[in-house]
Amino acid sequence: MNTLPARLAADLLACLRFYSRLPVPVLAFETAPYAMLDFARAIRVLPIAGALIGAVGGCVLMAADALGLPPLPAAGFALAALLLTTGAFHEDGLADSADGLGGGATVARKLEIMKDSRIGTFGGAALVMSLFLRGALLAALIETVGAPRTALLMIAVNAASRVAALMPHYLLPPARTEGAAWAAARPLPSTLVIAGALATLITFAPALAGLSPVRLALGLTAMLAGAGVMTEIARRQIGGQTGDIAGASQQIAEILFLAVLASRLGL
Repeated sequence: MNTLPARLAADLLACLRFYSRLPVPVLAFETAPYAMLDFARAIRVLPIAGALIGAVGGCVLMAADALGLPPLPAAGFALAALLLTTGAFHEDGLADSADGLGGGATVARKLEIMKDSRIGTFGGAALVMSLFLRGALLAALIETVGAPRTALLMIAVNAASRVAALMPHYLLPPARTEGAAWAAARPLPSTLVIAGALATLITFAPALAGLSPVRLALGLTAMLAGAGVMTEIARRQIGGQTGDIAGASQQIAEILFLAVLASRLGL
């Protein structure tokens, strides 16, 4: 079965298997369901996979709010649901990147530290700050725009930030000659255009619920800027990209988006 809907469905299932630990079924038309994700083509539907992942956190946030929990605990439960859903996939990349880029004196040593599964001081601090900032920003959003709109923003940011995290993968060569970043094909420009268009549509969808389009646009801009800065840091420090760099880019992009949406600027 090689129709376009079947190919898109197979790509979506492949993205969910790669980016989450959701129990994704194997459908009859899938030829290699557990092969390495085809970054050249399959990531065209990555924003949809990211939105589904974000919806898990959004549903938990809504449930916590319905049970009468204050904003901060509700945000904490939503983040915990996301961590369970993804297996802390991007958080792991952030911690490894912080340890390697912050603690290594040479390119080889930085890459060696990033490959080490143990978390050091830089990685621990980065992980704590990421969880703290995301939790605090989500709590602030619950207080200002309400839980339903915050849940929509969780869907939007989880869709768009994963596409933003493709920036180092597209712009930089692999920093190693092994590992996932080396094995993954570079996304095709046409694939990125489709993914970017879908991510933009999902990002602006909360405007239908009354959220400021200007604020959403600034959040998207901040997200791309954060991923761009992370890409440049990786280029200067290790001469390329790794899967950990992509994870760090996603975390930075998510934090910046939420920060813009939670800010008190009159936009």
